Amino acid sequence: MRKVELTGGRALTQADLNRSGALPREVMDAAEDIVRDVRDRGDAAVREYCTRFDGACPESFRVPDELVKAASSMVDPEFLESLTRARDQILAFHQKEREESWFTTRPDGTLLGVQVTPVASAAVYVPGGRAQYPSTVLMDAIPAKVAGVPRVVMVTPPQRDGSLSAYTLAAAALAGVDEVYAVGGAQAIGAVAYGTESIPACDKIVGPGNAYVAAAKRYVSGDVGIDMVAGPSEVCVLADATADPVVVAADLMAQAEHDPLASCYLVTCDATLPDRVLAAAEKLVSQSPREEVTRASLDNRGVIVVADTLDAAVDAVNVVAPEHLELHCKDAMSLLGKVKNAGAIFVGAWSSEPLGDYVAGPNHTLPTGGTARFSNPLGVYDFQKRSSVICYTPEGMLADAPATQAMAQAEGLWAHALSVGMRRRLAEKGLEGYADADAACEGAHRVAWPEDLAVPGVPYLPGYSKREA
Repeated sequence: MRKVELTGGRALTQADLNRSGALPREVMDAAEDIVRDVRDRGDAAVREYCTRFDGACPESFRVPDELVKAASSMVDPEFLESLTRARDQILAFHQKEREESWFTTRPDGTLLGVQVTPVASAAVYVPGGRAQYPSTVLMDAIPAKVAGVPRVVMVTPPQRDGSLSAYTLAAAALAGVDEVYAVGGAQAIGAVAYGTESIPACDKIVGPGNAYVAAAKRYVSGDVGIDMVAGPSEVCVLADATADPVVVAADLMAQAEHDPLASCYLVTCDATLPDRVLAAAEKLVSQSPREEVTRASLDNRGVIVVADTLDAAVDAVNVVAPEHLELHCKDAMSLLGKVKNAGAIFVGAWSSEPLGDYVAGPNHTLPTGGTARFSNPLGVYDFQKRSSVICYTPEGMLADAPATQAMAQAEGLWAHALSVGMRRRLAEKGLEGYADADAACEGAHRVAWPEDLAVPGVPYLPGYSKREA
């Protein structure tokens, strides 16, 4: 792990983190080509890419409902019990996120509010390559169902022998997924974004994937909704002298084993802790069945930040803006208000990040790559739309009409002012409508702009002088 020392009041910078940033252009180009081809040729294109990249292409992309339901009987009962516990706790958490429509009225009778409705359909992408992720199925499908999405679709790639993960299918059945399609990669994103002969399009696409899946999601964003463009997983451990180096080492490894590109950050104000953590990690990594992946992540993407004070360490954490943040500090809860940027915050030494990955309840689909500065965890709100509701009475319209017309006049939008002015004249005369349309159109200029606004002054930037016309 690379070490960064913040001495003499130096603050951590983005350059210190050496993040890779945006998706490589060649990945974006390849993903865009695949998506465009799927949009143009439908199932035929999907079949070609599935055969090329997955080595398998089923006769029908739709996984039979009977096979999805049967998966629960194929897994160990203890796993199914654990999956059910996770489902129940994730469901309980997300039910508290659900927003309801609301309305309010002014004294003049004007009604304003928000109408909340679910999206009509959502697609959940679940990877199926190096590892299986039934937890992702629960985390992505459950908030959609809590939001009231009537059609939740799962897409996941088959193995080369045409098999699917019983874990993944059992999770789909438990989460209430309505349809499952055996297709993965950028071609799956193109299919659920634009639809094919056998895969209907969806309004929202969520879930993690490799760089090509992320690039495809970025490309279709705007035509459909997406949750985020997620990069490799990351964890940041903020630790003081009270932290146990063995536990900290295990927590860093818990992210490192995901992916050679996963990022692990240790931020501390104890100068002796890093060496003790590294020594423990060396002993533990050598015993891991995922040693190669874990070691690559720690060696190539690991960063240790040593600060002079705990406050400086917290400031560094806010620069990292990590996906997962663990607070291994004395009185960890007292630090919570100082943390401004993090996808999920695990407070105290007992709060292992994997608890959040699987069963705690809050969503594990989180912003990566520093995007926690402006992004949120996946939630019910991602599957709900908000429509503003505006209902004026004549009295309310008359109260707001002058201000509306003046602002429209300042922007030079005459018909905007006219739209209000025509109503204003009706209301002032106590009429429901105009009996004579031709007469109503006469003198429209003054109906729109009853008064001429004074010519505004001209603010000049410093260093510029007023030029003669």
